[in-house]
Amino acid sequence: MKYAVINKEDLNKWLEHLKKKARLYAPKEKENLFVFRPVKDVSKICLEYIPTILPPKKYYFPQKEKLLKFQVNPFKTAKAIEEFEEFILFGVHTCDIAGIQCMDVIFRESPEDPNYLNRKEKMTIIGIECLKYCDEHANCTSMATHVPRGGYDLMMVDIDKVFIIHINSEKGEKLVTGLSYIKEAKDEDMFRLDRAREEKKKIFKEELAAPLPKVYDAFDKSFGSQVWKDVGKKCVACGNCTAVCPTCYCFDTADDMELSLNDGIRYRIWNSCQMDDFAKVAGGEDFRKGRDSRQRHRYYRKFKYPVDKFNRYFCVGCGRCTRTCMADISLKETVNSLIAGQSA
Repeated sequence: MKYAVINKEDLNKWLEHLKKKARLYAPKEKENLFVFRPVKDVSKICLEYIPTILPPKKYYFPQKEKLLKFQVNPFKTAKAIEEFEEFILFGVHTCDIAGIQCMDVIFRESPEDPNYLNRKEKMTIIGIECLKYCDEHANCTSMATHVPRGGYDLMMVDIDKVFIIHINSEKGEKLVTGLSYIKEAKDEDMFRLDRAREEKKKIFKEELAAPLPKVYDAFDKSFGSQVWKDVGKKCVACGNCTAVCPTCYCFDTADDMELSLNDGIRYRIWNSCQMDDFAKVAGGEDFRKGRDSRQRHRYYRKFKYPVDKFNRYFCVGCGRCTRTCMADISLKETVNSLIAGQSA
């Protein structure tokens, strides 16, 4: 079975079934915004939502994470986490799934990150495809993340009174087979899916002023652009943009010692290239002292550096950085200004 169908009236029944299989996380409303939370009441889940404040990244790359336990005398170390729990991310947008794929690239690069990979092995991703824009800040069409491109176990599409589910893995298949209320999709279901996606093409349009190859060229030639000085003047260095980004992965490490000063735990915690001391080294030298250079670095880490190294853009078009910026810096406006500067 490659595609399945579930009536919307049976969705909560399926969610209760999923809760028995693994720890379930899904989007819910919080003060007119949305957050991923552990599911207690399935009726509180929201599947029509603006991207959550923090991406689901917080569950597979936690904001503060134990790395190892250690003892000083005699010196020895041990795993800080003995066993990783099975969990399901439900209702994940395709842009956030693209973010997970970017994180896979980073944490699978040698030396591989065991904590990330252990969590990823325990994770099941059930996505939902957007058939309309979440809001005006998204640039998912230009980044080609508005459509499913792998990286999930199941993908749901809301079609009238049913959800059509694409089964993309053996793990996902186990969550839909053997349930009387989930049927194999018929030809008429696939016809409705095709028709919905044709309608979607009329809604989703390129948000950036040029295709990605020209965007890359603009970054290749814009390191000294006035645009960065303009952005730097507006930036207040709050770090919101990196805190909410699905593909930012910088972290710092620290040790927590017990009062005995003999036992402790090493942990890592998210860090940000937008913080004032991020690029400082011994002797007080700061390689990115100004906010303009820090903002430029952030953009280059999305549109140039990962393309050079991994052949992949690390902006997934979710719009979170624009949405949460205290200075109203818009990613689309910034990138389009760079493009305009090259064509002037």
